[in-house]
Amino acid sequence: MDSLINAAALALASGDALGALDRVALREDAPALALRGIAMAQLGDFDRAKLLLRRAARAFSPKEAVARARCVVAEAEIALVSRDLGWPAKALDAARTALEKHGDRLNAAHAGHLKVRRLLLIGRLDEAEHVLAGLDPAPLPPAARAAHELAVAGIAMRQLRTRPARAALEWARHAARIAGIPGLVAEVESASQALETPAARLIVQGTERPLLLEEVEALQGAPGLVVDAFRYAVRADRTTVSLASRPVLFALARTLAEAWPGDVSRGELVARAFGGKHADESHRARLRVEIGRLRAELRALAGISATKQGFRLAPRHARAVLVLARPIEERHAAVLALLADGEAWSSSALALALGTGQRSVQRALEPLAGAGKVQSFGHGRARRWMTPPVAGFTTTLLLPAPLPND
Repeated sequence: MDSLINAAALALASGDALGALDRVALREDAPALALRGIAMAQLGDFDRAKLLLRRAARAFSPKEAVARARCVVAEAEIALVSRDLGWPAKALDAARTALEKHGDRLNAAHAGHLKVRRLLLIGRLDEAEHVLAGLDPAPLPPAARAAHELAVAGIAMRQLRTRPARAALEWARHAARIAGIPGLVAEVESASQALETPAARLIVQGTERPLLLEEVEALQGAPGLVVDAFRYAVRADRTTVSLASRPVLFALARTLAEAWPGDVSRGELVARAFGGKHADESHRARLRVEIGRLRAELRALAGISATKQGFRLAPRHARAVLVLARPIEERHAAVLALLADGEAWSSSALALALGTGQRSVQRALEPLAGAGKVQSFGHGRARRWMTPPVAGFTTTLLLPAPLPND
């Protein structure tokens, strides 16, 4: 490696993309193309960066397997940042294997961290945890150690384990400061802020208050009957009844829980569960049927009694009824939660992360755009969607279970 290439690589490692370009901007050899690609990625020109990295990969000889693999890893990182979640993950696995085989453990670890971050984005926590468990953070330099701890914290927060998350973020903050990379320090601070902003709302007897992630964790073992609007479930003690596939029953359960210890009129139950403005005889008949089904589902946890006006929830053993709700109620909350990271997403990437069809995502984006909650740029397959984060609230995707698609 000549002195200019070495100097450009050191500049990139410290986050000085312009300094790296000053040294290799006019060179067309493979190492220079690769460094120029990484520099352009740091400056935000992802399309140009991908083109340069692909040219570099072709320019390296077949014997330069490590250099080719590094180009693949760099392109994978660009795909992740630009939310191209459909980028072939097998190519990253092959590059990681090649790097490990040739003793480049640092870049192999970086490839592993990229895989973990992608798995987190698409909600595959178990796989992400398994990959992360195979990465040893001890020999990593500060920047890579910060990335490792950020991944640890991301998994812990989504699993509602705030103490390990705080510990990992402290390690990440320390490593980022040693690395001296401003962007990395900012990323750690942004992740830390998620623990200090409301992640949910608690509704009890008609009153509500915001909850931090730590308080949501504490609520998991709290006494009482909990109606969980994130998991679409009702639980008490160690018994959980999932209503994720029964949205009408969950709407009835939540409405009754919010009114506890009072009752709820039949008209309000019809409006909340069926969307009807007036409770006619057909609505009343359907309501009786659905209330009967809800009684059967919750028989171990609570009873439902008829009153003069409507129905009342009566927990069997719990002394209180609690409703755990999203920080902001929105029909397409899952889409907004993903876009709240400030990155530009394609509709295909949103569909992959949400585990739903691309057309369903497009149908959700249309009313959001009409309401000014999201904006797009580009056309056709290059179209991207984004929105600024909602001030004062953390993303609902920090909570552990996948959110139902509306």
